[in-house]
Amino acid sequence: MKAVDIFSGCGGMSLGFEQAGVDVAAAFDKWAPAVEIYRANFNHPIYEKDLCDKDSVDQIKDMTPDLIMGGPPCQDYSIAGKREQGDRANLTIRFADIVVGVRPKWVVFENVYNIERFGTLPTMKEKLKKAGYGLTCAVLDASRCGVPQARKRFILVGRLGSEDGFFDKALNTGLADKQMTVRDYLGDRLGTQYYYMHPRSYARRAVFSIDEPSATIRGINRPIPSNYKRHHADAASISDGVRALTTKERSYLQSFPEDFQFPGAKTNVELAIGNAVPPALAKYIASRIVAFEKKETGE
Repeated sequence: MKAVDIFSGCGGMSLGFEQAGVDVAAAFDKWAPAVEIYRANFNHPIYEKDLCDKDSVDQIKDMTPDLIMGGPPCQDYSIAGKREQGDRANLTIRFADIVVGVRPKWVVFENVYNIERFGTLPTMKEKLKKAGYGLTCAVLDASRCGVPQARKRFILVGRLGSEDGFFDKALNTGLADKQMTVRDYLGDRLGTQYYYMHPRSYARRAVFSIDEPSATIRGINRPIPSNYKRHHADAASISDGVRALTTKERSYLQSFPEDFQFPGAKTNVELAIGNAVPPALAKYIASRIVAFEKKETGE
């Protein structure tokens, strides 16, 4: 099975699909720092390209992929520096337009778990269904898919000629009964029982134990403020040997392997890690697609 990864970021989705035995032929992303990281870790090409360019569909179609996957940013934003109205201003809709134009057998779409509130999901689904794709949609907790992180993500899997809901059972078969903890994944490699993760606001906890899943890895990593006041839900006091995680340690909690390289400026690397699809989550999805296809084709 040959795949193309669009809006690929630094390569979390590609890595997971490769680990499941899928041949990732190429990737596309517009953000140069993510492209630099991707190139440092994969042998196949990645194209630094705005996928809203008119030639994108033909370029991908020439690769004859069996599967297109991706997790585009969910915000409406301008194309090539020009603000535009309507479907072309939204990358979720552009994702659907590329799929419809290329017509691979399979499509996998990943995004924020509450994407429904952005209003573009029904339009995307309608485009895919009109093109003949049966769709399965689910919100998966990455910590039940081999990732030591409480990270909920919306997943859409489509297949040409199938009925809606065709993949429901396959997608939910194999989910772990309990969430994976940091200790489950790393053992004692962090060398600390408790660690600090900078919260979105100080109304939220910031100190976690390795005996629970980590909070969602975001695109920022800050040291412990000197005036930090303990939150009532913190797993420990700062004085109990708590420290912030390194950039590399944060990549582990996203399920990137130790040999995955992250060249570039620290701020960009942190953002790339936080925005990535956890490879173990991608592998979970891909392995079920591979098994489903083998069963359907009798291979």
